[in-house]
Amino acid sequence: MDKYGLIGYPLGHSFSISYFNQKFEDESIDAVYENFEIPTLDLLPEVINSNPTLKGLNVTRPYKQKVISFLDHVSPEARAIGAVNVIKVRHNGNNTILEGYNSDVIGFTQSIEPLLEKHHKKALILGTGGASKAVDYGLKSLGLETVFVSRYQRPDTIQYEDITPEIIKEYNVIVNCTPCGMYPNTEECPKLPYEAMDRHTILYDLIYNPDETLFMKNGAKYGATTKNGLEMLLLQAFAAWEFWNGKENFY
Repeated sequence: MDKYGLIGYPLGHSFSISYFNQKFEDESIDAVYENFEIPTLDLLPEVINSNPTLKGLNVTRPYKQKVISFLDHVSPEARAIGAVNVIKVRHNGNNTILEGYNSDVIGFTQSIEPLLEKHHKKALILGTGGASKAVDYGLKSLGLETVFVSRYQRPDTIQYEDITPEIIKEYNVIVNCTPCGMYPNTEECPKLPYEAMDRHTILYDLIYNPDETLFMKNGAKYGATTKNGLEMLLLQAFAAWEFWNGKENFY
C-alpha cells in the first residue's frame, strides 16, 4: 500500500489527512495518508526511512522554507519562491530521492485570479512565512505590485502601524498569510484601518477555519470582496497529487 503524509508542527489544523483518505476511499486507491507531527526537521530522514512505501509528503508551517536544504532536487518555480510544500519521494534502487515543488502558488493564483479587476494593481501581503512567498510569486505573475507587512522590523517590509487609510486605497488587494484569526483564536484579526476599505477592496484570507474570519467580516462591513482559503487548499491538493504521480522530471 502506498503511503502519503503531512509534515509540520503542530498539525491540529490539518485538512489534508481527511481530504486524501476520503479521496483514496472514493476512488479505490490503495493508499493511506498519515500525519507526521515532527518538532524538528532533523526527524525528516527518520520519517522517510521508517516508511518505505512513502511516495509523497505535504509540508506545512513552520517547515516550508527550511525543508529545501533536505531535498535532492527543487523545481525552478519552488526555488524562485523560496518555499516547498510538496515533496515527491522517488525510490531508485537503494537510493531515495526527494524532489520539492510548490502547489500553494497554483492554488492561490487560480483562486484569486477571477476576483481581480483592472483597478487591482497593488497588494499588501500580511506575513513573511513560506505561504506568503508563494502568494507574492502568484500576485506578481498576475501583474500586481506587492509589499510585505510584518509585525517586526525586517528588510523590505512595512509594519502594521505604517498602514494608513491612503495605503489601503492604493493597495486594495490584501492577503492574510498569518495564522491571526484561525480557530480557536477567532476574535483576533490583523490591525488595519478597515474603515478605509470599500467595494474596490479584496480581502483574501488563507485561513479556512472559521469560514469567515474577523479580518473578512471587518472588510465586508465596508463593502470589500472577501474570500477564504478553502478553494486554494483544494486546488493545491489537486496539484500535489499531480506532482506525486506525474512521470516527468524537471531536472
